[in-house]
Amino acid sequence: MDSRSFPNPYADYSGDISSAFTPTGQLTSDFANRLNSKIRELLQLMEHGLKSADPRDFTVYTGWSGIALLYLHLSEVYQDPSLLQKAREYVTRSLRYLNKRDVTFLCGDAGPYAVAAVVFHKLGSAQDADDCVNRVLQMHSTVMKLDSRLPDELLYGRMGYLYSLLFINKHFGEGKVPVCFIQEVCEIVMKSGENMAAQKRIQNQSPLMYEWYGEHYVGPAHGLAGIYYYLMQPSCHVSGETLRAFVLPSVNYVNQLKFSSGNYPPCIGDKRDLLVHWCHGAPGVIYMLIQAFKIFQDEQYLWAAAQCTDVSWHRGLLKKGYGICHGAAGNAYCFLAMYNLTHDLKYLYRACKFAEWCLDYGEHGCRTPDTPFSLFEGMAGTIYFLADMLDAANAKFPAFEI
Repeated sequence: MDSRSFPNPYADYSGDISSAFTPTGQLTSDFANRLNSKIRELLQLMEHGLKSADPRDFTVYTGWSGIALLYLHLSEVYQDPSLLQKAREYVTRSLRYLNKRDVTFLCGDAGPYAVAAVVFHKLGSAQDADDCVNRVLQMHSTVMKLDSRLPDELLYGRMGYLYSLLFINKHFGEGKVPVCFIQEVCEIVMKSGENMAAQKRIQNQSPLMYEWYGEHYVGPAHGLAGIYYYLMQPSCHVSGETLRAFVLPSVNYVNQLKFSSGNYPPCIGDKRDLLVHWCHGAPGVIYMLIQAFKIFQDEQYLWAAAQCTDVSWHRGLLKKGYGICHGAAGNAYCFLAMYNLTHDLKYLYRACKFAEWCLDYGEHGCRTPDTPFSLFEGMAGTIYFLADMLDAANAKFPAFEI
């Protein structure tokens, strides 16, 4: 048994009637009530815990703007304006501490500005919203320097900036950020990937290649799966010809790195089948596979994605905790992604079981994360997931999925 996870105590889906949802996929009132009750309870615990959080951490990943993003989400789930005011409080706090170094959604200045823009927009503060959007657009020239040391990945690189642009358009409507800004970022990421593939002399196997701190990471946080996931998004307007010539063979290269278990290595060349997280392993690679299936309609990607969910089901209840980056809630999102693609109740069942695990928050003897109340490492991410379970057919992994 993998020492990084707890044995899954739940029987897998057998097609029987579930106490959590109806045969049409609607949550039962009992299960929805349990989710709502736990969300209220955890929000109180989170608010208390945040009193001792790092006052200067502005990031979406572990700081104030991540909490703001949670409240923005909750305001949409519950249609409650007071939750939007909470989002405003937290995002305003985050804007005081920006470091003017990083340009990404999760770990840089672009995320707090993008979240603030949407919160102000929803509150009717058009001028404040536009000011924040313009701050994000002003970072574009920095991102477009090919000879800079800026990586291409999601957490600290160009894709993290790209997500900020897509996030703004998702909430304001296409066109708030001109398409040319989005296309230009994709073009420079492609150029960067072509250059590295040529430098490493692997362009025949993978026409695009990327690295972060000298390693070729595979997962969505620092690696290839996240980059290809975005390049395949219709909202990025990469041409079909380019997708077939460059992205498709690169996706296939990642897919053949798969272990016999159905899991994926954290880095190219790593032979240890250990990590089953959103950030490293099958629960994160699945998003690239699902998007490849949508674009190229090849069953091999659907099959590989189904294997990812099996890995997550068997090894996804992590001793690291309940968070979304490397915890049970993040791993459960791969079931929701597959449910949204296939409408197969097996995946809704699995997501409900992982939600049940999270309903017993703190009772399994998991490790306490460094930032125990944050969006990506801690309690805020679990709350976000439990709220997404209330409308499972529209659930999206926060600050990542389009």
